[in-house]
Amino acid sequence: MKRNIVIAVVTAAALVGGGTATALAVAGDDDGAASVARAENRAGDDDRRDDEGREDDRGDDDRGDDDRRDDRDGRAVSGGVTAADALAAALKHTPGTAVSAELDDEAWEVDVLGGGDTWHSVRVDPGSGKVLGAQKDDEDDAAEVRAALKGASVTAGEAAEAAAAEGTVTSVELDDDKGWEAETRASGGDERDWRVDPGSGKVTADRGDGSDDD
Repeated sequence: MKRNIVIAVVTAAALVGGGTATALAVAGDDDGAASVARAENRAGDDDRRDDEGREDDRGDDDRGDDDRRDDRDGRAVSGGVTAADALAAALKHTPGTAVSAELDDEAWEVDVLGGGDTWHSVRVDPGSGKVLGAQKDDEDDAAEVRAALKGASVTAGEAAEAAAAEGTVTSVELDDDKGWEAETRASGGDERDWRVDPGSGKVTADRGDGSDDD
C-alpha cells in the first residue's frame, strides 16, 4: 500500500511541475519520502526554467521596442525628402530666412525667420515633402541671427546640400560663431558633426565630435 502511495505522489508532482519524474518502487517510509523529495526538486527546477524563459522573452520584447524606434528613425531619414528639400518646402510655404532644419518625431522641423522679429516653425513630411503645419514661435534672438547671417553667401539649404556629400543630413543649423553646423548619419547609423563655411560652403569635420579627420 505504501508503495502505491509513493508512486501516486511522485507522478502528481511531475504533472504539476510540467517536467518528468521516474516513480521508484520502494518498501520503506524513508525511501518513499526521498523519492517524493526528488520529484519535488525536479518540478521546482522546471518551474525556475520556465520563469527564466519568460524573463528572457520580456527582455527580447524590450529590445524589440528599441529596434522599432530605430526602424522609425531610419524610415524618416530615408523618406526621400532631404534636409535641403524640407528647407525649400518650408520657405515656399512661409517666406523668410531659414535658419535650421531638424528631423524630429518623423517630420522635418524648419525654423524660419520672417519679417521683423517673427519666427515660424514649419513641419514638413519626410516622405512627401508636404507641409504639415506652421506656427509662430516666441524668440528674442532675431537681431543676433541677422548679425550672424550678415555677409553670408551660403544659405541653410546650400549648407545642407554641401554636407550631404558626407552622409544623410539629419539636421542643419546656424551657429553664431561657427557658421553652419550639420549632422549626418551614415548607412551604418554612425552620426557625425560638420561645419559648413557660410562664405565658401567648404565642409570640415567639427572637432567637437572627437574626430581626427580633416
